[in-house]
Amino acid sequence: MKRAAIFAASLSLMAHAAAASVPASKSPEPAKTEAAADKTALFTPESVASEGSVTVEGQKIDYKAVAGTLIVHPKGWDDAAHADPGKGDDKADKGPEAGGGPEASMFYVAYFKKGAPAAGRPITFLYNGGPGSSTVWLHMGAFGPRRVVTKDGGHTPAAPYGLIDNAYSLLDASDLVFIDAPGAGFSRIAGKDKEKAFWGVDADAHAFEQFILGFLSQYGRWNSPKYLFGESYGTPRSAVVVSALETGESIDFNGVILLSQILNFDLSVDGPAANPGTDQAYITALPTFAASAWYHNKVSGDRPTDLKAFLKEAEAFAIGDYASALQAGAELGATRRQAIAERLSHYIGLPTPYLLKADLRVSGGMFEKKLQEEQGLTTGRLDTRFAGPDIDPLSKESDYDPQSAGLSSAYISAFNEYSRAQLGYGAGKTFKPFADVGKFWSFEHQQPNAPEGFPGPLNVMPDLAVALKVNPQLKVMVTGGYYDLATPYYEGWYEMHHLPIPNDLQANIEYHYYPSGHMVYANEASLKALHDDTADFIRRTNNLQH
Repeated sequence: MKRAAIFAASLSLMAHAAAASVPASKSPEPAKTEAAADKTALFTPESVASEGSVTVEGQKIDYKAVAGTLIVHPKGWDDAAHADPGKGDDKADKGPEAGGGPEASMFYVAYFKKGAPAAGRPITFLYNGGPGSSTVWLHMGAFGPRRVVTKDGGHTPAAPYGLIDNAYSLLDASDLVFIDAPGAGFSRIAGKDKEKAFWGVDADAHAFEQFILGFLSQYGRWNSPKYLFGESYGTPRSAVVVSALETGESIDFNGVILLSQILNFDLSVDGPAANPGTDQAYITALPTFAASAWYHNKVSGDRPTDLKAFLKEAEAFAIGDYASALQAGAELGATRRQAIAERLSHYIGLPTPYLLKADLRVSGGMFEKKLQEEQGLTTGRLDTRFAGPDIDPLSKESDYDPQSAGLSSAYISAFNEYSRAQLGYGAGKTFKPFADVGKFWSFEHQQPNAPEGFPGPLNVMPDLAVALKVNPQLKVMVTGGYYDLATPYYEGWYEMHHLPIPNDLQANIEYHYYPSGHMVYANEASLKALHDDTADFIRRTNNLQH
């Protein structure tokens, strides 16, 4: 698989229904499916309710689940025009302002703790990335009440897969809403120019903004403490969404949790050679290269016993001597080049001659291909603890991701079964793990206060900075895995320490890293730690009386 395709796919980049009734939050249940109000409506909202219980770290939680859809429209849509669209059969082609135009039916699964009034219960909106990914990964692997069992560090055997109660569901700290992006999962898009309307940085963020506004109204959660939890591409989405909701809708959020972060795509180590002269991606990826070499016992000399101490050394080398050598460019002398290559080889486990031939610059794909090449193995991208047989032994970069190949079937199979058998949703429908956004996706983004969109590499650091300035009480929790080469952990650290914010607002940001990969929760011990850290973050920031 081409690196660009892997990047687009995984920046990520991964009880039977009862009649609808009042959810446990004591707020109104969405109306049952009804006929479309007029013929300009392309979708009809749906919902089905069920009940269950889960024991989270010793605490039994009874909950009500609602699986359903909300309808959202692209920017510029006028609900008043929709209510009175005018006469004629051509109004669907007149654009959003005429009451027609494209629509998205966004699928969600919400979990409400029973017996907990909405005003005293936080609400967290969760989504994966892609762009164009469903949220099956966070739902079935991290925080939903049921969790699929997968093999840690290796390929999970084929079905039947284990589906167990999730002792680390986030329901102990917050009600949860898992959202599928437009066109992914059970979400659908339709109408003229539907791809342009929903598949792009700003169009996608607007759809999520409208979904959140609709959900708050539908379930009476306007006065609940509010959180965003985005993974992978979900992290730039969160930056754009929280900024837009705070500045455009006057809705302050209590917190934003960023898992496997990338806000500035210039820092992606997937293809930095296409952008010569910009070396920061090599620098911020080096600590993850080092962690991976440490894990696979490829560090030259004696293997350090303390991973965190070793990574502190690697970080210091990355932003010190290594960064200085790269910045020297053609002025770097042969003696110093040799010395840097030897030290780099020590940390990341690749041969010194190879590093000299690569001009000291190693992309993610090159590292994944080379680290275990002598064993005929490709190292994982989403999680470098994983490895699999080389597809093409002669290729320069990796041809696939062993971690994605090792886990995807379990997640997708488990959710299809769970949704239909326990949530009661999905009969006659196809679940789409990923929307085919590739050739349609627009990375052009209009940063806050900018007169127009910027066509260069996506950078939403200004969006998050504006959100923190507008709401100085907003708290941000940054999380990631040491073995993640899709969004290296030090890249996220670097971004947050370079936000254009006053220094005192840096105190609003906290960091938690785990010995796992992009999908931190794929390792059970890391899942428990992620749960405990996230639950604690929500309890400390929800402004409720404890």
